[in-house]
Amino acid sequence: MHSYQENIKIECEENCGNSPKKLLLKDVSIALVKNEIDFCMEWMKEEVVWDIIGDQLIQGKENVEKALNEMKDQEVQELRIHNIITHGNTGSVNGMLVRKDKENIAFCDVYNFAGFGKKAKIQKITSYVIHL
Repeated sequence: MHSYQENIKIECEENCGNSPKKLLLKDVSIALVKNEIDFCMEWMKEEVVWDIIGDQLIQGKENVEKALNEMKDQEVQELRIHNIITHGNTGSVNGMLVRKDKENIAFCDVYNFAGFGKKAKIQKITSYVIHL
């Protein structure tokens, strides 16, 4: 599936129709590159922890929101989602970002949810980022 929204090319071959958590992780990934921070924050617990391996550990919803706002200038022109995997209260998304400055970034985000239900909020995110 390809879509071009707000000049960002989105590629995601993953069929998420039968899995609410897969669909949520797809939507969160797209919202992150489109700087739709309010949508992302709706799905975060107050005590969320975001561990960007080798870079920083961000604790608390307010600090995660501040970090996302600071990343707004890193404009993405393409998001390629290779895999979305979920099981129980965990999930992961991996893929490639192409920034407007032509830098390619491979990523894998591992999500831990506060529960098993389809409305469970994100409790922890562990991000692995490789600049290519």
